[in-house]
Amino acid sequence: MTHEFINLVKGAIYNQTLGISNVLATVVDLDGSSYRQPGVRMLLSSNGEMLGAVSGGCVEKEVQFRAKSVFNTGQPVIMTYDGRYRLGCEGVLYILLEPFEVSKKFETTFFKNIENRTTFTIQSYYKKEEVSSNQFYSSIIFENNESFTFSNNQMNATTKNIKTFSQTLPPCFKLLIVGGEHDAVKLCKMAALLGWDINVITSIKDPKALVDFPGAKQVEAHTPETFSTQGIDQESAIVLMTHNYSQDLRYLLKFKDCNVSYIGILGSAKRREQLHNDLLDYTTELNDAFLENIHSPAGLNIGAITPEEIALSILSEITAIKRHKEPHSLNSITGKIHS
Repeated sequence: MTHEFINLVKGAIYNQTLGISNVLATVVDLDGSSYRQPGVRMLLSSNGEMLGAVSGGCVEKEVQFRAKSVFNTGQPVIMTYDGRYRLGCEGVLYILLEPFEVSKKFETTFFKNIENRTTFTIQSYYKKEEVSSNQFYSSIIFENNESFTFSNNQMNATTKNIKTFSQTLPPCFKLLIVGGEHDAVKLCKMAALLGWDINVITSIKDPKALVDFPGAKQVEAHTPETFSTQGIDQESAIVLMTHNYSQDLRYLLKFKDCNVSYIGILGSAKRREQLHNDLLDYTTELNDAFLENIHSPAGLNIGAITPEEIALSILSEITAIKRHKEPHSLNSITGKIHS
């Protein structure tokens, strides 16, 4: 969700350069179930445009209509949307609509924190009822405790029964793709749709350019020995697609001290066992967590054959692991999808 908020901030900044004002819509509470959970946001512009969504497309028009009063008065509004009789979602959404202004200092601090891959928190103050008040607003707090409200109005949440919705957003999930062939391009394209930060490492003997990998943030040519693991953290995944056993082994040795949540490797189960054995022959400094994070063959067993299908299976496995889910069909669920 971090990448969604980044896009909204960028959209607001662009609109401000054109003299267009913005309203931010945030789902702050939910009774029952809904397509999206609290914390999802969208940007509404005074020229009638919308960026992002708070549902599957059915709520947005009403949110846009209700935002008109915020544009006219500058005063935040809590709106409710009962989907039980219209969506079949069995839920009531509570949505905070507030003016959204990005100051230069907010902009500088925000993107510095994004680049440094630090966690930040957004807090929204609201009531679970249809009402308009300057007591309702959101603020963003960074790790150094520097904070900004989303409006220049001086506000404070002192009214009785004010609720707080707090959301901590981690750095954008990072995907490191090691390989420069056709299948790596497909994985890069599909991962870009998820809003992940994608870095690609290609071979020194066959270097590629950024234009060769649509959606990538960075493309560099390295050997395992020249590549730096700086910036690889728990919010990262690595997929080795070199199609070269020796390269895969050398990169695994390079990554052995990284605190990474997932390492995927193309190849067979037999190849995996050989990699494990050779790793132990080269070094005894391997912890169990590192070995458990190696997934080879990479991906979920969905019968993938084409490069696109293989990319889908790998991204599905990474998503399940980072969300701490055991993959199974949603058709088997009898209760709520989201706990």
